[in-house]
Amino acid sequence: MVRIAGVDIPDNKRADAALRHIYGVGPTFAVQILDKAEVIGTPRPKMNELSEVQINRIREIVDQDYKVEGDLRREVNGNIRRLIEIGSFRGLRHRRGLPLRGQRTRTNARTRKGPRRTVAGRGRRTGGKK
Repeated sequence: MVRIAGVDIPDNKRADAALRHIYGVGPTFAVQILDKAEVIGTPRPKMNELSEVQINRIREIVDQDYKVEGDLRREVNGNIRRLIEIGSFRGLRHRRGLPLRGQRTRTNARTRKGPRRTVAGRGRRTGGKK
């Protein structure tokens, strides 16, 4: 297994798909990295087919040109902490664990809200007017 940016990259996958195991490298960045490293072939070669020189070139490009793994996680968490500290609407939504981009929460939003918690007094009223 190849190790790039502190992550073990699987050998048996195509190079562009394997690079996506690095946090912060998606489909577009993976192709850009391989183009800069001059890894050619259609379809892209698998990681175990790359030479040591090509792997070292990929490693250098990722280290120099891209913010990945720990640095990127730290930056994202810092941005969220800043929003919470200044008391912005988005910061409050982060603090409460609710969706922050205008989605409805009366129904759905289960990913952010977690499992349902039953609340007394919710539901349809029965009986009523005469």
